[in-house]
Amino acid sequence: MKYLITGKNGQLAREFIRKFETQSNDFMAPDEAHLDITNPGKVAAVVREYRPEVIINCAAYNLVDKAEQDNRAAFAVNELGPKNLAQAADTHKAVLVHFGSDYVFDGLKENGLYTEQDGTGPLNEYGKSKLAGEQQVLKASSKALVLRLSWVFGPGRQNFIYKLNEWTKTTDYLKIACDEFSVPTSTATVVEVTLEALAQGLTGKYHLTNSGYCSRYEWAKAALAGLGIRKFVRPVSMDSFNLPAKRPKFSAMSNDRIASLLNVSIPTLEEAVRSFVKRGGLTSE
Repeated sequence: MKYLITGKNGQLAREFIRKFETQSNDFMAPDEAHLDITNPGKVAAVVREYRPEVIINCAAYNLVDKAEQDNRAAFAVNELGPKNLAQAADTHKAVLVHFGSDYVFDGLKENGLYTEQDGTGPLNEYGKSKLAGEQQVLKASSKALVLRLSWVFGPGRQNFIYKLNEWTKTTDYLKIACDEFSVPTSTATVVEVTLEALAQGLTGKYHLTNSGYCSRYEWAKAALAGLGIRKFVRPVSMDSFNLPAKRPKFSAMSNDRIASLLNVSIPTLEEAVRSFVKRGGLTSE
């Protein structure tokens, strides 16, 4: 199996790369200069030259607040890029794995976790661009696998746990939102379940998270405990931060459908955080 990975510098792409290197898989992870997914000509050329059987799209515009003013860049990477990849994948009969977001929801659901059957209603430009991207992928590729993720964390500096650890170095008093709920999801879990889904030939749209859900405040408390850091953490309203982009207050998704179809047990978010800390996630790149 030959894999093509986009977004090689992101935390999710690095997790796939580590996994493939360990298993001696045949893969290619070009940098953005060689594979700009917003450029259909470059995408077509790279896919035509390398002929991957699986394209894993880890490239994304994730600057949620900046996207409010720079929505053109967000849609270029999150909608046009996936469309280009899906068209190239369909031409060469490759499977495209694309990662979506829980921010496609408005957070108003009151009867349980979000499922794949729930309607969408993004509140910000980032969420709108991610929704547009998954729609383009499913429309353009007959062999697409779209996996919606939430609150992703992995080795490196691009996640909440790293930022939380950095904040503790400059203050003894932290304010964390207690009314924002979702599911912290480990890149290790994403990689394992994605590869199992590919092995079983799964296509379509699914929610892929660790099991359970929590507030960002509860996540911060669990992460600090795992890191052995004692700090005062005050729960506050998300609205008190006056962020440019409006966020859904409850966007926790259920992973029941994909877990059932693959017959796998997906680790809880607590187990994922403990595993991340144990393997030195804050110090590895």
